[in-house]
Amino acid sequence: MPTYTALTTLADGDSADALGEAMDAMTPAPTGVGVFELEDGSGRWEVGGYFDAPPDPAQLALLAAAHGARDFAVSELPETDWVAKVRRELSPVRAGRFFVYGSHDADQVPEGVEALLIEAQMAFGTGHHGTTLGCLRAIERLLGAGVLARNVADIGAGTAVLAMAAARVWPEPVIASDNDSVAVEVAEANVRANALAGRVHCIEAEGFAHPTLAAAAPFDLVFANILKGPLLALAPEMRRHLAPGGRVVLSGILTGQAGEVAAAYADHGLALEHREDIGDWATLTLIRPEK
Repeated sequence: MPTYTALTTLADGDSADALGEAMDAMTPAPTGVGVFELEDGSGRWEVGGYFDAPPDPAQLALLAAAHGARDFAVSELPETDWVAKVRRELSPVRAGRFFVYGSHDADQVPEGVEALLIEAQMAFGTGHHGTTLGCLRAIERLLGAGVLARNVADIGAGTAVLAMAAARVWPEPVIASDNDSVAVEVAEANVRANALAGRVHCIEAEGFAHPTLAAAAPFDLVFANILKGPLLALAPEMRRHLAPGGRVVLSGILTGQAGEVAAAYADHGLALEHREDIGDWATLTLIRPEK
């Protein structure tokens, strides 16, 4: 089946984030959307979507006009065995005690690790991306500090790799939520593959808007590895859903966006405890004070 791309550029990151979110709402929806700052020093941003069929040019034109973007360039990509490509190019990832791998690398799992199986066709959230890797390192750091998280939620869980990692090292079940039904199916498949059924509960939810999350709050630890725009929108709710002394690990943000995100959460009483930059991506750990 051919794959089609639709690419455009914009002058600033906020507009690019907004356009990326708007593309997610297209009909038919893209199979994926990416938002990146160009590395040519121009300060411009690229927004691109992947489609299983040619995207509607009228929808693209309206989106470009509404967000101040250049006209979309639509291309058809040659057919590729993406699973085989991912298997060739993605090696296992080690993040502290965590070892994230695909089934094709099962013979490489070392002794004494927390092994997390993520299949190649579910590549986003394998641990290779700086955001996921930063969150796994944050878990390792919290464990080293003696943090015992009894009530954990992963908002925008994707493959549920973070929820599964938390379930492996802390005693109580973890909630993994995503606003995409396909992502929830992926998460459930990964949970079963890692023998964590009953330890990770997967639900479809927008932010904290779900009875299961409302009943479980307040949380000792929340992960939110999503884009800057949704993170800013979550800031007012985050404090209400964190227990005193609870932490939130935020990622999915570029290093240049981290200060703005940290400031927005500080406005709601969450203090920056730690920041780690991996490549162009930042991971923030914030804490709600005890009082």
